[in-house]
Amino acid sequence: MSDETTGITVYWRPGCGYCSGLFRQLDHLQVAYDAVDIWCDPEAAAFVRATASGNETVPTVSIGAVTLVNPTVHEVLAARQ
Repeated sequence: MSDETTGITVYWRPGCGYCSGLFRQLDHLQVAYDAVDIWCDPEAAAFVRATASGNETVPTVSIGAVTLVNPTVHEVLAARQ
């Protein structure tokens, strides 16, 4: 993860296996991202609910104007180009 804005924001929550898997894959590919825990950030949780039909489905990834709900690493990489 990066301390600076990377353009990729991953909204996640503790205990989410899909989130852990995406983080591992992004880290393995050395893709920088910002991670936001929706359980610690009410605004982030509201963003995820607005994106995912009222559900707190994570990981939700925001890249510029593109938002992906539970994407594969390949979808994330394609969206950042």
